Amino acid sequence: MINHRLSCKMLLAVCVITLANPAFSADKVYRLKLAETWPSNFPIFGDATKNLAKMVATMSKGRLKITIDSKNKHKSPFGVFDMVRGGQYDMGHSASYYWKGKDPNTLFFSSMPFGMTTPEQYAWFYYGGGMELMKKVYDKHGILSFPGGNTGNQMGGWFQKEINSVDDLKGLKMRIPGFAGEVLAKVGAKPTNIPAGELYTALERRTIDALEWVGPSLDLRMGFHKIAPYYYTGWHEPGTELQYMINKRKWDRLPPDLQEILRVAMRVTAYDMYAQSYHLSSENWAKMKSEFPNIKVKTFPKEVLDAMAKANAELLAERAAKDPLAKEIIDSQAAYIKKVRVWSEISDNAYLNSQK
Repeated sequence: MINHRLSCKMLLAVCVITLANPAFSADKVYRLKLAETWPSNFPIFGDATKNLAKMVATMSKGRLKITIDSKNKHKSPFGVFDMVRGGQYDMGHSASYYWKGKDPNTLFFSSMPFGMTTPEQYAWFYYGGGMELMKKVYDKHGILSFPGGNTGNQMGGWFQKEINSVDDLKGLKMRIPGFAGEVLAKVGAKPTNIPAGELYTALERRTIDALEWVGPSLDLRMGFHKIAPYYYTGWHEPGTELQYMINKRKWDRLPPDLQEILRVAMRVTAYDMYAQSYHLSSENWAKMKSEFPNIKVKTFPKEVLDAMAKANAELLAERAAKDPLAKEIIDSQAAYIKKVRVWSEISDNAYLNSQK
């Protein structure tokens, strides 16, 4: 039930602030430039930013307009963080784990190996302290970060050769970002990160031996199955969250009502991306089974999963020992997953198992 008294107070506060600050005008049009990591018209990810621009324009009655530049225009898919921080762009749409070279603590806010599923992670963000911890990390860079859309559980990747043991990972050149790349490096692989538009060529030319991208929602259109037929189930990104970034100085110049419109639009489009991704994954999985029967769906052997889980735990312990803020985030996620996973098991898992 809506608390009308609270709503009236909030509206009154917005009016007072707006009237007290001549920079805020009911007729003024505010324009934001957004840089995205993705190519032009990239499905699902690019749909989220387009939907954001449409929504804020409609909700603000044209007072807030967002212009989107894809990587085709700004030419720097992994430079979005710096461009938003420096004010070259007002906003960005990307993934937090791409910035571990800028700040290692940013990688905790996309997805962690053996971590939370999408519903669990959203609960942690909004009700378990995740947003406050993300603010601590990004405040020092003059950036506000918000959840920007989830892919759901990602597949473990496309491999040219079957993985039967930990030895098969040694020396393996694989495109895989984030903390998962560090885990694979610890067990002997050679991880790298490559922009979306270069993945197929890198795999075809054997610059890499394997890659992970997203899942059936986006993978089939990329054609990876033509040169890497082994498709492994996931372990590394159980709920991959993209992000909206906003330059804090630009945010502070927006009137309170437009800040709230933008905040709501980001949250809605993030959830919509999750729903769209889930839908397209189910459609493409069916298509894959009927049209591409040569794809060999595999799950990593227990020996391999156990080795990666051990490496993951050791790396988290090392990170926590070196950095108090990293420890705070790691402890928060571990405590939350311990609590929420009990409910996931007795609700979703129990139901799904009962239908077999």
